[in-house]
Amino acid sequence: MRLLGNIEAKVDAKGRVFLPAVFRKALQTAAEETLVMRKDVFQQCLVLYPESVWNTQMDLLRSRLNRWNRKHQEIYRQFVSDVELLTLDGNGRFLIPKRYLRMADISQEVKFIGMGDTIEIWSTALTEKPFMEPDDFGKALEEVMTQEAQPPLPTE
Repeated sequence: MRLLGNIEAKVDAKGRVFLPAVFRKALQTAAEETLVMRKDVFQQCLVLYPESVWNTQMDLLRSRLNRWNRKHQEIYRQFVSDVELLTLDGNGRFLIPKRYLRMADISQEVKFIGMGDTIEIWSTALTEKPFMEPDDFGKALEEVMTQEAQPPLPTE
């Protein structure tokens, strides 16, 4: 499943928004019915994880953390404590709770950005400038793509 696209939408007065059709179709094709939403760890946006992607991430995170290490438990608790399980209604809408709207500084207009296996939801105002300046982006991409490939991490 590849979730790709950059689509603007509006949030209604109740906090509901339509998931763009291109993402709905990809999720339906992959038989994904449930989404998990949380605030991004690094950016002021929300992230929608298809349930299977969320489960894989949770397994990977848990495999790297020791239950008997206080700091590890705090990291895990912080990551999972503020998530919202979502299902789309019959019209393809879902509710963004008010606390999430505040976390991401979202008022009415949002931008959905497909990130491959997840979907980010941004306040349109925060996406008016590029995420990176073009020269910085080119240099960073060159650096990443010329590094020797690392073996993939185990997912199970």
